[in-house]
Amino acid sequence: MNQRKATLIGLVAVVLWSSIVGLIRGVSESLGAVGGAAMMYSVASVLLLFTVGFPRISEFPRRYLVWGSLLFVSYEICLALSVGYASSNRQAIEVGMVNYLWPAFTILAAIMFNRQRTNLLIVPGFLTAILGICWVLGGEQGLDPLGMATNVLDNPLSYGMAFTGAVIWAAYCTVTARIAGGKNGITLFFMLTALALWAKYLVFGGESMGFSFQAMTYLVLAASAMGFGYAAWNVGILHGNVTILAGASYFIPVLSAALAAVLLQTPLSLSFWQGASMVCVGSILCWFATRDKSQALVTQASEAAK
Repeated sequence: MNQRKATLIGLVAVVLWSSIVGLIRGVSESLGAVGGAAMMYSVASVLLLFTVGFPRISEFPRRYLVWGSLLFVSYEICLALSVGYASSNRQAIEVGMVNYLWPAFTILAAIMFNRQRTNLLIVPGFLTAILGICWVLGGEQGLDPLGMATNVLDNPLSYGMAFTGAVIWAAYCTVTARIAGGKNGITLFFMLTALALWAKYLVFGGESMGFSFQAMTYLVLAASAMGFGYAAWNVGILHGNVTILAGASYFIPVLSAALAAVLLQTPLSLSFWQGASMVCVGSILCWFATRDKSQALVTQASEAAK
């Protein structure tokens, strides 16, 4: 496969992942936050079996198997349930934006724990990303501390899980970059996520699942976006232009908000778009602060941009 074609396939993954927040919300509205997520990761696991295949677990480094599984499953649960537990479609989109702090957190963690070399661009980059989230959460007024606090306190569980997920994903990217040994456990990790969600649903209960044509459509689309997104990204990373793909992945926050607004029929204010753009700019500045030093970090950090 030539590099141009592989890069285009990788860019398809960026579009697929950008649709995930809106699709997760669509699934949860019909099938419930927990049950819908369990169904979604179950179907996605089947798709990954046919596209990526099942890995030889015996060849995995033990530390990667343990820590990779724990961090990946924890992140995916935080992502799916933070969106599913949102009290409105607008809030679901805002929660998705909080999740997109992970690129800045990933690079910051790599600097702190992997001795990643950087330059002074990391400071304005990180601060701009954080300011962008504050701008989004401030509502119509933009940077409004009181409005932001009121907004977060309206549903601290969703916002808290989204923020925690961003931190966990940064840890996953940082840790696996050191211990994965070139292995890819994505299929196994998706299966474990599905099992964890089904266990939560069966033990602690969940909303009743209303199966309808619309619900099944959202389910298939969400699972496909996840499953085929990973498959397309693997092709792009292995055979395409990694620099182009990594750079494109940092525009996911704006593209995700746009697709979610269309899917959920939820208009977004100018202040929201300003904040979302700041998150993108901040992440890109963080990327530029390190990209000349370690292309491997870019590849790892962009492994699952959602």
